[in-house]
Amino acid sequence: MQWLWRAGAVGLVGYAALVGGMFVFQRRLMYHGDREVPDRARAGAEAMAEVRLATADGLSLLAWYAPARARGRTVVAFHGNAGHIGHRFDKLRFVLDAGHGLLLAEYRGFGGNEGSPTEEGLYADADAALAFVRAAGVVPEDTVIYGESLGSGVAVDLASRNPVAGLVLEAPFSSIADVAAEIYWYVPARHLVLDRFEAAVKIGRVAAPLLILHGEADTVVPARFGRALHAAANEPKALWSAATAGHTDLYEHGAAAVVCDFLSRLP
Repeated sequence: MQWLWRAGAVGLVGYAALVGGMFVFQRRLMYHGDREVPDRARAGAEAMAEVRLATADGLSLLAWYAPARARGRTVVAFHGNAGHIGHRFDKLRFVLDAGHGLLLAEYRGFGGNEGSPTEEGLYADADAALAFVRAAGVVPEDTVIYGESLGSGVAVDLASRNPVAGLVLEAPFSSIADVAAEIYWYVPARHLVLDRFEAAVKIGRVAAPLLILHGEADTVVPARFGRALHAAANEPKALWSAATAGHTDLYEHGAAAVVCDFLSRLP
């Protein structure tokens, strides 16, 4: 009996240490930014220019920008929790090919930028991105916000606070707490998350047309989270899914054509 009590005590201490460690280091688990400075030539993005986004808290963030041709929209894109903007250009090249403008916004702590990522910090980075395109002469009626995975939480927040022409979300979630509870089911993750990105709470404040892209085989952010976000959103809204797509390969299943059609149909 004493052996059982001791084993139980050791297990409890070990579990508490696991939970405590995950809480303390949760931002390292959430953000996997590549600190390498992205290279436009290596990414094949010579058509884009290096620009700087000035945040309200004093950071100067490297980003890439190419203006729209006549009558084109401008897509302000926020990527997921890993890599940097150099890893996203090839996927979003079709935006430029279709005559639209593109701002590949980068976060603090990613792509050689100073600072460390947090939820509020990424919101400030998004504000800086929107301020940049406004200063470049892009009006709200021509501005489309794009969010990929983690960036979908950033995009929803930005679109909930600003008038824009449209919102596109790739593999989005209802909240980070929901995703954490799915992945780390063996700890009370839902109650430990600091950076919650409550997209489902904010999506109802978005007045712009919405397009959600999701893969039914997504094991990182299961498609039911995208459907929950879609259900909470206002009309007009559309949900496009690919039966065999996962988290990162939607563009191998025809997503580019869907996004182009969405952009062309915006009023």
